[in-house]
Amino acid sequence: MTTKVSLNEIRLRNELLPGDLGYVAYLHGILYAKERGYGFNFEGYVLDGLGEFAHQYDATKDRIWVCEHEGKIIGFLMAFGREDSIQLRYFIFLPEYRGIGLGKKLMEEFISFMKERGVTRAYLWTTNEQEEAIGLYLRYGFRLTEEKKSDAFDKKLVERRYDLKIV
Repeated sequence: MTTKVSLNEIRLRNELLPGDLGYVAYLHGILYAKERGYGFNFEGYVLDGLGEFAHQYDATKDRIWVCEHEGKIIGFLMAFGREDSIQLRYFIFLPEYRGIGLGKKLMEEFISFMKERGVTRAYLWTTNEQEEAIGLYLRYGFRLTEEKKSDAFDKKLVERRYDLKIV
């Protein structure tokens, strides 16, 4: 991509369609292998979580944001309703769409969804290697609450939990 795409060219879709979750797994598998060196265990982890979501999906408590540009899926974010909170998962977009404000837009959409649902708590799991995403989470009020050493994704890293409480 030679010219930068503007944020207003990105369409956000909240309707979950057949093939979307498979594509999210594909994006995670290829991008995290290439950019972070994660292996098949990471892809299995993603597939397990997406399978759980697919079987429990409830449009009244869950939300997805499928980011599209020129008819192609270029990113994704999931809000997975849990008992008394919402889990933020599968926050990803293609590298050529980074730096245009899409991450901020998705975080604002996520927090608006929390408020719409009347939910005041959210959490997410990530790794110490996701510096850019962690910076964004912190700017939106998430706080580090747990760390654990892990080699679950076929390399040594630190898994981190971040929690958000809004009023």
